[in-house]
Amino acid sequence: MNSKWFVLLTAAFALLISNPCRAQESLVSYKSLGPPIALELAQAALLKCQQRGYQVTVAVVDRFGIVQVILRDRYAGPHTVATASGKAWTAATFRSSTSALFTISQPGMMQAGIRNVPGAVVLGGGLVVEASGSLVGAIGISGAPGGEADETCAKAGIDAIQSKLDF
Repeated sequence: MNSKWFVLLTAAFALLISNPCRAQESLVSYKSLGPPIALELAQAALLKCQQRGYQVTVAVVDRFGIVQVILRDRYAGPHTVATASGKAWTAATFRSSTSALFTISQPGMMQAGIRNVPGAVVLGGGLVVEASGSLVGAIGISGAPGGEADETCAKAGIDAIQSKLDF
């Protein structure tokens, strides 16, 4: 009797472990900004800033925070390249606008430590780019007079390409 149970349990165990994993459980699919649409986003945002008289740098990153495009206007300060890239990276990795992060990370607040994360730039001007509710990238702008102005240009860039992202 014991040997029958042993054989039965062994067979059941073999059946359980022999079930192959489905591909969807082993692989991850995601959407991310491609270089052509990232460039179009950056150009639209830069144009908006130029129309307002701002000399800025625009950075666009993919969903993982990796830079896809950097456009620096002729007279944008040298610091704006790192700042715009940092804002875009921060927005993508924290999945939030940098102005919202600025608000919740003031000294003494629970999320104040965000400001100490290496590479994080917690100043207005970084926005996430979404397609049908999924993060596909982010944009960061530096050089306009204040984070609110940077963010206005970033929003104009997103608005210019949004119809091409919705699916």
